[in-house]
Amino acid sequence: MTNRRMFATMLIGAMARRRSRALTAILSSAVGAATLFCLAAICLAVPAQVSAQIRQFGANLIVVPISEKGAAHRVSDADARAITAAAARASGTPESALRTAAYRYETVRINKSPHLAAGIDVDAVRALNGHWEIQGEWPTSGRVLVGKDIADSAGLSVGSVLTVDYLSSDSLSLTGGAAPSAPAPHSTHAPHSTHGSHAHGSHADGSHAHGSHSQASSGVSREWRVAGIVDTGGEEDDIIYATSADIDDLTGQSKPGYDVVEMSVSTDSTDMATIADSIQASADGVRAQPVAKMTAGTARIITMLDTLFWVVCLIVLALTLMGVSTTMTVIVAERRNEIGLRKALGATGRAISMEFYSEAAILGLIGGALGMAAGHGLAQAVSTSVFDAPIPFSWWLASLCVALTALVAIIASIAPVRSASRIDPAVVLREE
Repeated sequence: MTNRRMFATMLIGAMARRRSRALTAILSSAVGAATLFCLAAICLAVPAQVSAQIRQFGANLIVVPISEKGAAHRVSDADARAITAAAARASGTPESALRTAAYRYETVRINKSPHLAAGIDVDAVRALNGHWEIQGEWPTSGRVLVGKDIADSAGLSVGSVLTVDYLSSDSLSLTGGAAPSAPAPHSTHAPHSTHGSHAHGSHADGSHAHGSHSQASSGVSREWRVAGIVDTGGEEDDIIYATSADIDDLTGQSKPGYDVVEMSVSTDSTDMATIADSIQASADGVRAQPVAKMTAGTARIITMLDTLFWVVCLIVLALTLMGVSTTMTVIVAERRNEIGLRKALGATGRAISMEFYSEAAILGLIGGALGMAAGHGLAQAVSTSVFDAPIPFSWWLASLCVALTALVAIIASIAPVRSASRIDPAVVLREE
């Protein structure tokens, strides 16, 4: 029988004779490996899933035009396409998968009361703001979506007909005498305060009026039917949403540009500042600004998950070390006479240490493999129940988890093995 085969026979025999101790060590290692693999898999996958879930609640980046010398300015169709392409390249997202929506704001009157009307691409806005609570339907030709506050003040309901008046010289102040600001994309967004400085002209005497893009038509009235009422609890409740074609018909201008371009971009591979810089470099006279509450909320959640991961990992590693070390100490104590006899027959302390370290590594590998499988199942259950999305199996993470568990088992065996290698065979044999 070769030395290697003899060594393997001794290991298997030692573990077989003390199956309960071996199972205890395996269980300790498996619990640690399951916890580590589950937490690691979740922490690797969840940030992207959290970011995707948060982006379901609207835009996390807005692009607004920059006024020059008080002149009114809007984002052209060509610039909007360039902005979208730049955001897709910077974020590593296919352009077709990037959710964007552009808004054109105009001042209208309902029952002589001034309100803000937004011309939108309905499909784009619905895809970007799927969280909006809509009573009724989204806008179509001649049918509009009315904010809840407007509907309540004007006594409107789904199916009502409202007369909308448009005056190119009309002035509107939604913010206490300032030119109207573009509303926040939804209640969690910061208001687009920059819109007030560029979307509408401002006279030197302090009065406010629409810029040149709103001068083509005067004293126009249209009757629109209420298709639905939107209730978000935010500034959307004070806006009338109509199709871009209806706004063009009301103002007499076709495709004059956009006041705000909203987008939901992924920051998994690129930070938001880099994406914003790429957008600003793609078109003249625009500024990209992150929605602070959205980006800060995502960052806080990810930071919290990372902190929780490291805290729990340290606790689990400490408990695994204690469990395996205690088990190996008991095994060494039970095999004290055997170790003394072997040393009396010529076995070296190094040979005995290698046997115990090998036994600990085998137990750690078995426990690590079992724990990794259990941890993957647990991670899948958590991800599916919380995010309704599975976590892909990671071979490199599984290999790392099993190897780390074996290493922890070896480290936990250092103290017991040292005591085993120092056993004096004379003392042991005298006791016998």
